[in-house]
Amino acid sequence: MSTLGQQVVHLVDDDVAVRRSVSFMLKTMGFQVRTYETGDAFLKSAKDAEDGCILLDIRMPGMDGLEVQQALQRKGVVLPVVFMTGHGDVTLAVEAMKAGAVDFIEKPLEKEALVRTLEESFSRLARTECARDRKLNATVRLQALTSRERAVLDGLLRGLPNKTIAGELDISPRTVEIHRANLMSKLQVRSLSEAVRIALAAAE
Repeated sequence: MSTLGQQVVHLVDDDVAVRRSVSFMLKTMGFQVRTYETGDAFLKSAKDAEDGCILLDIRMPGMDGLEVQQALQRKGVVLPVVFMTGHGDVTLAVEAMKAGAVDFIEKPLEKEALVRTLEESFSRLARTECARDRKLNATVRLQALTSRERAVLDGLLRGLPNKTIAGELDISPRTVEIHRANLMSKLQVRSLSEAVRIALAAAE
């Protein structure tokens, strides 16, 4: 069995022929493949998607690949992204890599190049527990907060009660409670300690 077996690739491409051919190639290499015909379709399930690599077409109707990449970052999804590009897309691909993509690979995809790129992607995925990746994940999550929610979180990190935070920000304690509930929801945490860990990871 291939050492790459059981690793999941999320394949996002609007072209049904590309989805079929690339999916077949990946499956023969031992990967599990999940296919999506649009960026929107993938984004709807991205939060609950299995850990894996995202193989993303750079040009699609509706949301293009770069817009999908940006949306994933806003959602705090840090799975490695590899872009599939056509002729003339190099400028876009470079922009994507500056925004954090692992690599780009030109169509038609060559098996050896695809293997190398995916190995690098899964190597990066395996390092997600490292401080650098925790920091990135935490930073992306915190970017979803409004400036007022961030101010409330900063107060909570200093151990201040809601009433004191309210006084500092010149708002009511009830408004502090609302901001606190909103920031907990955006950070997808159930407890203050989890929120604290995210804030500390971002500050590492």
